[in-house]
Amino acid sequence: MTSHTFHLVSLGCAKNTVDSESIGQILTVNGYTHTLDPQQAGVLIVNTCGFIGPAKEESYQALADLAETKLDGQLLIAAGCLTQRYGQQVLERVPGIDGLLGTRRWMDILTLIEKLRGRQHPQPLYHLPSDAHTVGTDEGEILRASIEGPSAYIKISDGCRRPCAFCAIPLIKGTLVSRPIESVLRDAVRLQQRGVREVILIAQDTTDFGNDLGLKNGLAHLLNELAAAAPAIDWIRVMYAYPGYVTDELIETMAGLPQVLPYLDIPLQHGHPQTLRRMRRPANIDWVHHTIGKMRQTIPNLAIRTTFIVGYPGETEEEFQTLLDFAAEMRFDRVGAFTFSFEPGTTSEPFGDPVPKEVKLERLDRLMTQQQHISLAANQALIDQTLDVLIEAYGESEVGQPPLAVGRSYRDAPEIDGLVFVEQHPRLASLPAIGEIVPVKINGALTYDLTGVHASGV
Repeated sequence: MTSHTFHLVSLGCAKNTVDSESIGQILTVNGYTHTLDPQQAGVLIVNTCGFIGPAKEESYQALADLAETKLDGQLLIAAGCLTQRYGQQVLERVPGIDGLLGTRRWMDILTLIEKLRGRQHPQPLYHLPSDAHTVGTDEGEILRASIEGPSAYIKISDGCRRPCAFCAIPLIKGTLVSRPIESVLRDAVRLQQRGVREVILIAQDTTDFGNDLGLKNGLAHLLNELAAAAPAIDWIRVMYAYPGYVTDELIETMAGLPQVLPYLDIPLQHGHPQTLRRMRRPANIDWVHHTIGKMRQTIPNLAIRTTFIVGYPGETEEEFQTLLDFAAEMRFDRVGAFTFSFEPGTTSEPFGDPVPKEVKLERLDRLMTQQQHISLAANQALIDQTLDVLIEAYGESEVGQPPLAVGRSYRDAPEIDGLVFVEQHPRLASLPAIGEIVPVKINGALTYDLTGVHASGV
């Protein structure tokens, strides 16, 4: 173990992963070495998630595991969302933590380490902004992105000003703080220079980008600037759009820029107006029908992903049936669904958690069973079509079968959507290389995944 080595555990969403990558970059450029072995690290860091109950428990467990095996001279730092919201509780529940680092103070990791090493007494040190709206602006040359093979996430803003009753993000992150466009473009150019083929734009709400900077239709403006600044990035994917803020200009921009994929993640959360009102979410279902209809008409082959919550307080069987009918009618390409998680401090707290767990799980199963049939039908409709596929890995094939490459089409965001399993064509000498985007003739469909044959040169 040396003092200038670090072990970093990143939990939660892709937005957290970007922050973790930034922490790692700061340490690396200042002479630290990353190690996968916590026993060899002088500094142990857990970038926690505090969004819902299971994520909080995972974060507590990761901290406890490191605290239990912590050696003399090692520093254990808890960073991120759980720390920001529940700092004192984290210290009480996990003895052995040396320092706390807030969600918007990741750039101060070196300062915290130096203070910990220079302290005269072993009490834990807090490094949390007193105002959750505070954000550090001195990013220097740190790349605010997370690279995953040939793809990379760029976080374009932090915080959220939406009033969703079930969500703790504003309590943790504060209100919206957008990155300057020049900063985002600089990261995109650097990713282009590294050979990244796909950039995924993420934020708590990408459609709110630039509102605090005085920009109207900020996301559409950013997409135009990004496509011009980094023309060698083949795919630009947009995640986490907010209902009601998908404007005509954004739709036209997506349709007019070949780099911007015909894919949009727009978490709707429910399909019954009364449930949505209790959630403090946009409740205009007519807007959803109108806007998605317009998008499908304007953007050829559009793939839409959404997210639903089942078992929200007060959800009746009738309200849930309305959600089922809504999802069946809209036929979304991808659906993620979750049972309601009670979060103290949110505006839904007075509602409690009255829907029994078994009812939540039964409704979740009904919704996802219905969606599986929809997803399978959508995938079967792609058989005999040719899709561009970004190759990410090589897979194992059965004995006597041709080798496989594994990748994603424009319809598939990393980690949450499906895969395309690509066979080597008999007339081609080898499978495509990782990082290539190649045409694939689809010959088979599963519920979430596709199979096909590499079609280049055929």
